[in-house]
Amino acid sequence: MEFRIADTFVQSLGRLTADEQKAAKTTVFDLQVNPAGDGRKFHRIERTVGKGFWSVRASQDLRLIVHRDGQSLLLCFVGHHDDAYRWAERRRLDVHPATGAAQLVEVAERVEEVVVRRVVETVEPALAPPSLPLLAGVEAETLLAYGVPEAWISALLAASADDLLAYADHLPREAAEAVLDLATGTTPPLPASGSDPFLHPDAQRRFRTIQDVDELERALDHPWEQWTVFLHPAQRQSVERVYRGPARISGSAGTGKTIVALHRAVHLVASDESTRVLLTTFSTPLARALKAKLRVLVGARPGLAERLDVVALDALARRLQRSLVPAVRMASPDEVYQRLDAASGAVSHTFSRAFIRAEWDEIVDAWGLQSWEDYRDVPRLGRKTRLPVAQRETFWRIAELVQASLRTDGLVTLAGLYQRLADAQHARASPLYDYVVVDEAQDVSIPQLRFLAALGSASPDALFFTGDLGQRIFQQPFSWKRLGVDVRGRAHTLRVNYRTSHQIRRHADRLLGDEMQDLDGNVESRRGVQSVFNGPEPVLRACKTPQEETGFVANWLKSLAAQGVLPDEIGLIVRSEELVPRAVAAAETANLRASVLDQQVEVVPGTVSIATMPLAKGLEFRAVGVMACDEDVLPLQSRVEKVADIADLEDVYDTERHLLYVACTRARDALVLTSGGTPSEFFGDL
Repeated sequence: MEFRIADTFVQSLGRLTADEQKAAKTTVFDLQVNPAGDGRKFHRIERTVGKGFWSVRASQDLRLIVHRDGQSLLLCFVGHHDDAYRWAERRRLDVHPATGAAQLVEVAERVEEVVVRRVVETVEPALAPPSLPLLAGVEAETLLAYGVPEAWISALLAASADDLLAYADHLPREAAEAVLDLATGTTPPLPASGSDPFLHPDAQRRFRTIQDVDELERALDHPWEQWTVFLHPAQRQSVERVYRGPARISGSAGTGKTIVALHRAVHLVASDESTRVLLTTFSTPLARALKAKLRVLVGARPGLAERLDVVALDALARRLQRSLVPAVRMASPDEVYQRLDAASGAVSHTFSRAFIRAEWDEIVDAWGLQSWEDYRDVPRLGRKTRLPVAQRETFWRIAELVQASLRTDGLVTLAGLYQRLADAQHARASPLYDYVVVDEAQDVSIPQLRFLAALGSASPDALFFTGDLGQRIFQQPFSWKRLGVDVRGRAHTLRVNYRTSHQIRRHADRLLGDEMQDLDGNVESRRGVQSVFNGPEPVLRACKTPQEETGFVANWLKSLAAQGVLPDEIGLIVRSEELVPRAVAAAETANLRASVLDQQVEVVPGTVSIATMPLAKGLEFRAVGVMACDEDVLPLQSRVEKVADIADLEDVYDTERHLLYVACTRARDALVLTSGGTPSEFFGDL
């Protein structure tokens, strides 16, 4: 007998308390060993529109809902007695007549309830006015072809924008995504067909066949990771396409860019037994997260992972230094800044210390400029301050002194190391890697991209990037084309948000513009992006004092616990380390254990995670509280005070907005933003 688990079971399990989860898991393990259920109380559910649903007792009030026939047992849902029975009575297990995929379908009578209970909210500009049917002109046969259950088609064709968003929560996931695409003027690819309803690509997003006890334990202990590495069929084209040049996949937070990068890397390494692939990103914590997801993805194919190198760029550079350029000695940033201070003291000038460091880091060192002519003629993209030729000549005298000092001592900067490694790669007869996949590419630096361009120089299809300009928080913008990486014509934007609710995504997007453009003219649009599920509206609370804020957040944490949200499914995020105690105080007031995340960024089971905004990248939680959004915190006052020229303020404000955007979009279901005094000006945008 096939033993399967549905994503609806995994989601409902996550809403239970720890003790209830333990009881449910114990029952599941018993069923996996003996699906017939000897000694176990099976009760057929009579009042249901679908056949084959049974209730299994896990405790006095806890019930598992399973679907059982002669060939399989499917875990569908777990909850308290009345909730579990209500869930089962309104569903049936179908094979869709057009796509052939297995679906758990809500009954048609549900449509009227959805309309009555719908909460009216502001309609996005991308949607038609709510008084008009949003799918006017779409044929019923078209909806059927995209996997929409027949019982819902009439209601969808008559639905306004608000009704459509409410209905989407009750449709199978692939049907909801197709409907939202059609509503915003996009024609999604038609789903594939297959002979086995549970092996259909759409069904594999929902149902997982469990082969043994070990696999079941992994599925129950790490449910979110298991489901989030699944590649939606609509993304597969981006993964498997031959681009014939560098390619970049963009998309707002939650649209699955990292999953596309992971699958692209696995697809490439599986294409040939001799292929070596580099999967990389700009930071060690993000590389660690990629490695964890990769383990889930490759599963029973560990041989693939042996030829797939997952490492952060700076760590890779230092590793390759030992083998490719062993004679190179690195200068630390502090050593370089000491030499900058000494050189600036030897030259008469009016530059601020902050300007000198930024000009060195972002222009001279980053671009590897070695002569006055190079510096005179370089486009100072990303630097807002205009610098006349006379002032450039003065600054170059400072830069020359620093470069001479480094040469005398046989030292190179990290940017210089990347240049040496790029030169070494060009001199090699064969590439270090056949393919390179880069995640979070918006924060890759100039020297790093120069090195990546060298790695990918042997093959036109060697470089693949994923990223989001709206999440650029560590690097100034620069021209990729100038470094030989031209993605024009090979850039694609993902438009379906799988992780973040419609309400959270809509609020977070208000921090950014409808479109963002890089310096090479590539446009990333947020228009028409849709989330595939609804949730509560985000809460913004401007408290009068930090103490009042502590109490408000503590009460929110208690309410989450009462709803069955586990502590490790909650994140509290603040702008900087100095503000961490405010988040710790809120967790302690709610009688919850807290763990402050460091560079390892490892969530501790049973504790609320507390992180700074720069460390939040790559994290995901069911509920997120963004605390201390005060006027002198966002934008961070210390960054504003260090601005060397008023023209550079725009970049500071942009990256501060991006940080808040990243923090907000770590939330899947619930989001709260608070201040402990006068709120940040960004509250007005939200």
